Amino acid sequence: MNIQAKFHSADFDKTPPSFPVELPDRLAHRAVDKDDVRAAYSAERKHPVQFVDLPSHAISLTIGELVPGGRSNRHRHTYETILYVLEGRGFSVIEDRKIEWGPGDAVYIPVWAWHHHVNADPEKPARYLACENAPMLQNLGRLAIREEAR
Repeated sequence: MNIQAKFHSADFDKTPPSFPVELPDRLAHRAVDKDDVRAAYSAERKHPVQFVDLPSHAISLTIGELVPGGRSNRHRHTYETILYVLEGRGFSVIEDRKIEWGPGDAVYIPVWAWHHHVNADPEKPARYLACENAPMLQNLGRLAIREEAR
């Protein structure tokens, strides 16, 4: 891990006007939907989740799938999430609000709000992209926290 000097409030004038681009070796993750899901992570959440493996230090992207008639665990976390629905119809319960969704819809999950997702179709899976700022919080130091309902 690259440890840098810590700046303080009085160091604001030390903000540089530019910085060099650090281009990582890998800029694409081909055929994400063909990769194996992370079995332990998926089992704990009760639905398949595929991780997009790219070197972003601020955002993550996963592909979630809800089996026909299935649902995710009720949970909350300290990071924001935006879901983009690829296929299927269902709803999310965010705190006490039911938000229905279908293909092409986007749903915002606020920080620390209890929520879960439900596939309302008893015959077809639902799939969505989840974009989260968890890596940024992880890199700031143990600020990304997730809690499963009991």
